[in-house]
Amino acid sequence: MPTSLKTYNTFGIDAQAADFIEISSEQQLQELLSKDGPKDYFVLGGGSNMLLCANIEQSVLHINNKGIREVSRTEDHITLEFQAGENWHDTVMYCVNHNYGGIENLALIPGKIGAAPIQNIGAYGVELKDVFVSCTAVEIATGKPKTFNLEDCQFGYRDSVFKNELKGAYIITAVCLKLSLANHALSTSYGAINTELENLNLTPSVASIAQAVINIRSSKLPDPAQIGNSGSFFKNPVISRAAFEVFQSKNPEAPFYEVSETEVKVPAGWLIEHAGFKGKRFGDAGVHDRQALVLVNHGNATGQEIWSLAQRIQKEVLEKFGIALQVEVNLIGC
Repeated sequence: MPTSLKTYNTFGIDAQAADFIEISSEQQLQELLSKDGPKDYFVLGGGSNMLLCANIEQSVLHINNKGIREVSRTEDHITLEFQAGENWHDTVMYCVNHNYGGIENLALIPGKIGAAPIQNIGAYGVELKDVFVSCTAVEIATGKPKTFNLEDCQFGYRDSVFKNELKGAYIITAVCLKLSLANHALSTSYGAINTELENLNLTPSVASIAQAVINIRSSKLPDPAQIGNSGSFFKNPVISRAAFEVFQSKNPEAPFYEVSETEVKVPAGWLIEHAGFKGKRFGDAGVHDRQALVLVNHGNATGQEIWSLAQRIQKEVLEKFGIALQVEVNLIGC
């Protein structure tokens, strides 16, 4: 039965699914895939990292299995298994409330935990790979489960094996994370965390860092419940030092972050803002007025209209700064 996906994607795009199946357990998923044999499915979690430019003709599998299980514990660490349908921010707050350290910098990232390894989500100096132990995934072609460890996942900046060689081959059903119980390795050096902690008159802790990140993100990023968006639409470009020196000579005021001896990261939001797009609206497709890295749906924009705006931004940033912007969200039918 055709189903509207408007409430299943954070951009609020009113695309249609030809068939919609809710998945509430790994066993249900295995049985479905084993029974059906090879079939082209569209896998949907929180819908927070995608742009729908067309209707979905495949059967949509909505991954919504829930549960948290303790795998192991030592004096200093705990390993927890989270089912893929758990909300990511709720997962972070569960850990914060138990004083489990490691993902507090990743508060308020939208989506579900099953998508986290695909993207190697990260923010404020922390990435998923820093606490990742393994994930369980079911092979779509056979319905058989497989465990992927840290090395198997080939994590990179907003990247993993699931976006490359294994794209579309597996559905992640659970994720194991190793979190600290004591002697937390707190990360406060990135972004405005220290400043926000000072404003709150708080010393660094798992809870205070999470609160600082929530405050910072809330001040910059729009709530998808209020205005359709998918968070950061573009990756922050990492360029060679030689290319950066050319860029910096023309834009000495531009912020940057050292990545290595040979590479430098330039904030995409700065590039987009200084290309003149911040706060601009083109019909119902627009650029957020507080964070230029975020494209928004002001009401009834189609996915294609938002994608056309994104392409225009890419073109003008490249012409003005000589830096190519890469899309962070998954483009569906664009």
